[in-house]
Amino acid sequence: MFSVARSTLRVSQTSPARSLAASGGSILHGSPEAKAAGEVETQQHTRLVARGKYVHAFEVHKVIPSKIDDYKKAAETYYTGLVSDSQLHVKLTGSWETVVGETDQFVHILEFENYGGYDRTTQLIRQSEHYKAYQALLPFVTSRTNQLNQEFAFFPTAPPHAQGGIFELRTYQLKPGVLLEWEHAWRVGIEARRKLVEPVGAWFSHVGRLHQVHHMWQYPNFEKRKEIRDLAWSKEGWSTTVSKTAELATVMDASILLPLSYSPLK
Repeated sequence: MFSVARSTLRVSQTSPARSLAASGGSILHGSPEAKAAGEVETQQHTRLVARGKYVHAFEVHKVIPSKIDDYKKAAETYYTGLVSDSQLHVKLTGSWETVVGETDQFVHILEFENYGGYDRTTQLIRQSEHYKAYQALLPFVTSRTNQLNQEFAFFPTAPPHAQGGIFELRTYQLKPGVLLEWEHAWRVGIEARRKLVEPVGAWFSHVGRLHQVHHMWQYPNFEKRKEIRDLAWSKEGWSTTVSKTAELATVMDASILLPLSYSPLK
């Protein structure tokens, strides 16, 4: 999912278990801060890192190249129809076309009011005219994936805006059991990077492909992206976050996306 130029990372000679032990943490609880919180809710790791009010569905469609224009029209009808229906209580975070990475691919992020809202909304969609609109786009699609994610508590998804430029969606496949350690490292990393650019959002998978995390950034253009990423190395905490990423992740993907005309984030 969200595959681009894949790079399999080397595993550090210092194992995660050994690194955690040296810092006073554990595989179960991650960083010392997360461990302290874990004493309160040891059975609910998600509660330690998630902003639990919303569920975000990442709907990814691979489209027949010759049918892209037809797909865009059908997708606009479907997704704008959903958000205009006040009974559904669903928001469209954004719709994008991948231009670097897995091309002919479209990413749509929908926001639901927790899992109860997801249950209610999806049931209503299947019983409404919106389902016919969804079926109308299927002839142009060769594959579909749907992953349910929750936001990291340290950064809620950005509200709708129109800044222009490009979006970068970063996806990391983590080793099982290291989500809290990742959260601790990226809480620091986000603070370092946001001195240069505000992230659009940060999520982790809950249903679908597990042990994945995503974060999204927006840049005016590719040249500014390179400039900001180079400058990030001068910010305290960024190099440590990058090093920790190499230790905790097995695969990294980076996609460059362009927003569709109706996307709330663009």
